[in-house]
Amino acid sequence: MIDEPEVSVPQESYARIFLRFLKFGLLAWGGPVAQIAMIRQELVQEERWVTNERFNRVLAVYQVLPGPEAHELCVYFGMRAGGRPGAILAGLGFMLPGFLFMLALSWFYVTYGIASPAFAAIFYGFQASIGALIIRAVHRIGEHALHDRWLWGIAIFSAIAKFLNVNFLIPLLLGGVLYAVVRNRLDPTALHLVLLPIGGISLAVVTPSVLDLFGYGLRTGLLTFGGAYTAIPFLQHDAVTVGAWMTDQQFLDGLALSSILPAPLIIFSTFVGYLGNGFWGAVAITAGVFLPAFAFTLIGHQIFERLMDNMQLHAFLDGVTAGVVGLIAASAVELLIVALPDVPAIVIFLLSWIAVYKWKGKAAVAGIVLAAGLLGLLVKMFM
Repeated sequence: MIDEPEVSVPQESYARIFLRFLKFGLLAWGGPVAQIAMIRQELVQEERWVTNERFNRVLAVYQVLPGPEAHELCVYFGMRAGGRPGAILAGLGFMLPGFLFMLALSWFYVTYGIASPAFAAIFYGFQASIGALIIRAVHRIGEHALHDRWLWGIAIFSAIAKFLNVNFLIPLLLGGVLYAVVRNRLDPTALHLVLLPIGGISLAVVTPSVLDLFGYGLRTGLLTFGGAYTAIPFLQHDAVTVGAWMTDQQFLDGLALSSILPAPLIIFSTFVGYLGNGFWGAVAITAGVFLPAFAFTLIGHQIFERLMDNMQLHAFLDGVTAGVVGLIAASAVELLIVALPDVPAIVIFLLSWIAVYKWKGKAAVAGIVLAAGLLGLLVKMFM
């Protein structure tokens, strides 16, 4: 593959790199599409750090790899402007505002709770709207990931396995290997080689240590294919199903809080870690989740770019992604049972569901969640 002629990338000071991407982090409303568009507008269209063709190819790599694509793009551009230190500073700058906001909200949530009627009513509406956002995410990811009957079968198998409390790694790995075999991309005898390294991964404990939380975050970061919503079943499994240091209701609250912040949605992992082990738990799980997003570029973006040309790997990842869709769908059902306890909550859910399909603006997600919170407040005032 022959690269197009490169344009000039400015060699910026470390302070300038950090402040530039800190600004991106403060303006990171609207989810990954809006975040990527903001980065493209300034660094590609206005300042011409790379050509459009190169940007599209880089983005394609990060869309295949796990992790939040907008954050990975920031690390990539930081690397181009200031080497590995620049990559680290760019990534930290982009994630820092969301992390600090989420940390503050987590502290407030744990310290003061939502015991007051007003807070309880607002979160009642929040939770219903989050159910709608998750359903929309299942649709959006599934329509791209499930493009044949084998992938649909893997997704259904994965959802059933979750309802049966089978460890989520089993259907994901089986799905990946099965699809690779079906597509004639992988020798079936490789199955045991894929499953063997995973066998020793431990389950969660009731009171997770900081190291436990780092491990759960790292595993989540390595399995987050197709957007931040794909992190939901993994963290729900560790924090709610197995570890039990959170309830489904608290998990929904964390998702709602992250939805109103200028940050990748996956920053809700900070909330999960804080409820698990306070400040250092929040730091540990967040570091684990974002570490792969740093590492892919720091290790060598070009290596992964060549790797993504491997069709055998594509088939395996397609199968894994189909399994993830099934896991999200099953998680959505479990969370909806908690989020929709009565008729008014169902009405807020339906209104939010319509809104997520109709409202395409940059502030759509935050606006829908906040509006649902207001509706929840009104419902509780007049019930």
